[in-house]
Amino acid sequence: MDAAEEFPHHSHIRLLSFNIQVGISTASYRHYLTRSWQHVLPTQNRSRNLDRIAALLRQYDVVALQECDGGSIRSGFVNQVEYLAEKSGHPYWYQQLNRNLGKLAQHSNGLLSRYRPLSVAEYRLPGLIPGRGAIISTYGHPSNPLVLVMMHLSLSEKAQCQQLEHICELIDGYEHVVLMGDLNNHAEQLLSSTPLGRSGLVSLPDRVNTFPSWRPERSLDHILVSPSLQVRNAGVVCFPVSDHLPIAVDVALPSDYRDQCTNKVSAAS
Repeated sequence: MDAAEEFPHHSHIRLLSFNIQVGISTASYRHYLTRSWQHVLPTQNRSRNLDRIAALLRQYDVVALQECDGGSIRSGFVNQVEYLAEKSGHPYWYQQLNRNLGKLAQHSNGLLSRYRPLSVAEYRLPGLIPGRGAIISTYGHPSNPLVLVMMHLSLSEKAQCQQLEHICELIDGYEHVVLMGDLNNHAEQLLSSTPLGRSGLVSLPDRVNTFPSWRPERSLDHILVSPSLQVRNAGVVCFPVSDHLPIAVDVALPSDYRDQCTNKVSAAS
């Protein structure tokens, strides 16, 4: 963490969200059956896949990871969030353990960051079946921060509504917000039929399909932003390692926000 850069020196930030499926490569529906054992036991292919993923992550400033393992038998007792942070050169990382199955599995979300956050907090999300969570990190000016919400929603629409209600309460009042992760639903559905619609967040200009990675037909992974943030170079990254494709965006910060951060640095120097 000591080597992390201070965020205020930058006018834009490159973000990536990726459900890595604990490092399992999937290229067809039959692999869910034939490679299901990899959800329980380690394999050398997993390490190679993690190294490939780390090479991709180096290109981004802040990364949201879903379906990571925190260090169990199946990952060779490797904390995949920490491993990817070290391999990709992100000095700050945070692991949220959402479902602890002991030595069998450590289901986790992850945050990787090139910049030093102002704060990082984790939240358990409501639902009939526990095990979903969100990580919220803040950057920039303390009185008006950039708020990054990283999450993995449940599959059921009822649970998604409950979880997004909770998220909307957490981000209420913030001007600059980015919500990113595996939301397990189309953005149009979430914005029209769940509490997310009153958040003011907007989806990317063009619908992007991320699942399944070998023949993308569904838009499940998203990055939504506040209207105050300008989106550029957004879209799906063609990187079929997991069963999901990663989604990336370059977010330009408003000029008045950058001025606030610059004044903060000048006053402290």
